[in-house]
Amino acid sequence: MNELEQQLQQAARLLQDKRIAEAEMLCRSVLARAPLHADALHLLGLVRKQAGSPADAEMLMRQSIQLQPKRADFHGNLGNLLHAQKRSQEACEVYRIAVGLDPRHALAHLGLARALNDLEKFTQAETQCRILIRLRPKDAQAWSTLASALRGQARLNEAEDAYRRAVALQPQYAAAHHNLGALLAEMDRAEDALAELDRAHALGLMTREAALNRGHAFLKLYRLEDAEREYLAAIGLQPQDVDAHRSLARLRFMTGHAQFAGELLKALAQHPDAIGLHMLFVELMRDAGDIARAEEALRAIIVRWGNAPMLHSALSSLLMQSGRIEEAETQARLAAAGAPDHPAIVENLISVQLLRARPEEALAWIRKFRSRDPLEQRWIAYEATAARLLGDSLYEELYDYDALVRSYDVQPPKGWNSISEFNAELEVVLNARHRFAKHPLDQSLRHGSQTARSLLADSDPLIKAILKQFEEPLADYAAALESSETHPLASRNRSRPRIDKCWSVQLRKEGFHVNHIHPQGWISSAYYVGVPAETQDAAAASGWIKFGEPKLPIPGCSPEHQLQPRSGRLVLFPSYMWHGTTAIHGPEPRTTIAFDAVPEGERK
Repeated sequence: MNELEQQLQQAARLLQDKRIAEAEMLCRSVLARAPLHADALHLLGLVRKQAGSPADAEMLMRQSIQLQPKRADFHGNLGNLLHAQKRSQEACEVYRIAVGLDPRHALAHLGLARALNDLEKFTQAETQCRILIRLRPKDAQAWSTLASALRGQARLNEAEDAYRRAVALQPQYAAAHHNLGALLAEMDRAEDALAELDRAHALGLMTREAALNRGHAFLKLYRLEDAEREYLAAIGLQPQDVDAHRSLARLRFMTGHAQFAGELLKALAQHPDAIGLHMLFVELMRDAGDIARAEEALRAIIVRWGNAPMLHSALSSLLMQSGRIEEAETQARLAAAGAPDHPAIVENLISVQLLRARPEEALAWIRKFRSRDPLEQRWIAYEATAARLLGDSLYEELYDYDALVRSYDVQPPKGWNSISEFNAELEVVLNARHRFAKHPLDQSLRHGSQTARSLLADSDPLIKAILKQFEEPLADYAAALESSETHPLASRNRSRPRIDKCWSVQLRKEGFHVNHIHPQGWISSAYYVGVPAETQDAAAASGWIKFGEPKLPIPGCSPEHQLQPRSGRLVLFPSYMWHGTTAIHGPEPRTTIAFDAVPEGERK
């Protein structure tokens, strides 16, 4: 070993010990004597990376690669540098060169998998993880990265198994415990989630993401003060974080906090250039019904930051809600011209075109997006509305109320004499979960509350019993569907329905549901647990479910079908069908369970 190599080895040890300045001095000493020494250039690049100078690091690493292009480790380290800068696509290209040069380069496979996950190329990431696991079956990071890839594909049970393998291999792996906890929270297993998040916290993981996920878990457990504390902690760690501010504001709104956006306003005063926080304020004001304040804030954003398509689209939505349709159309067209492939932007334009009685124009956009995402229920809903305005028979096919809206008298579970007796006790259980003073900001109900956690994850025996009773009506509904390869409801009827999401809603005085659809569903529902006496008045129709009326007041599209709520009645209908409720007016609440079902085994 010559003197230069000895100096480089010493520099590498100094870098490992985080003695950055000394390591850099040695590297530069070598380069002064051998300016084209590839290893010295590359090591200096690693030193500059650690010193917080990524531009210098990249230049040096690329110089070393020019000198020795066949070095897989050089490419792998450059990939790590690019990935750390969130340049994931470039990182992938460099990692692929590394694994091409050395198919057993484990760290390059790991980096490539992580970068692919960042790009949401989850199946490709899974492939890289499985290659890596064959090379290193006891690599906890490989299993954790595989779990992330599986989670991205909505293969949640497999993701859980992979995360558990990671923490079994490396019990002190705080990030894996945290990610497992976040996954379990997503699966509504809040108790299990909190246990894993607590383990991560005990291992020293105190990040914004960890605090936010702990807040989510506490919320699902109705530990509202704990949830608020964690959301505040997340904001303290990252004051401009939009998700943390949104979570805190939504929680405070539901608990009746008068200044629910107060923390956000403080952050805006301290960080006036944070456009994400400004847009969140617009969103919160809109969802809280303060359209004028939302519009004022949004117009200030447009003046300051310019004419981005998303800003024009957001303004179009506010103008539609305030009934200024011509102005809304101008904004919607500007937005769609700038971003013609953005679903949310085009959806606003479609809404304007339907409001302006231009269904032919709307259909051109609708069919474009339906072809891309045929299971997305909103495009079906808009296509049906356009067909209705055109007098097209497609509307009667999609909105065949006699065939597609069906009511069932649910039988009492075993051990109960009547469904009314069962529902009386079930309502007590549900009341204990309706702890919020106000409705969620992002849902269709008004003047009421919704459970914070999916009822599918609830361990109460009464809730489990009623969910079991829904299986027979669901099977009957699916069996009654006529066979069709083209109808968007019947064409998916290839396996038994499986309840995918489930929640409870309680409407209180003047409570109602805004007209809406369920974008990710197939068959949707309303099951009536507790029903106020006022619903028996057919003339008033208080609290009745109504069908056919879109969320916006499109001329010629009034409600066409209504059903009276009765305790023990289950109503099933297509998820794409517009539905809402009339308001109840008395003090007695209306308590329901709702769910979306999808075909067993279907993956969207």
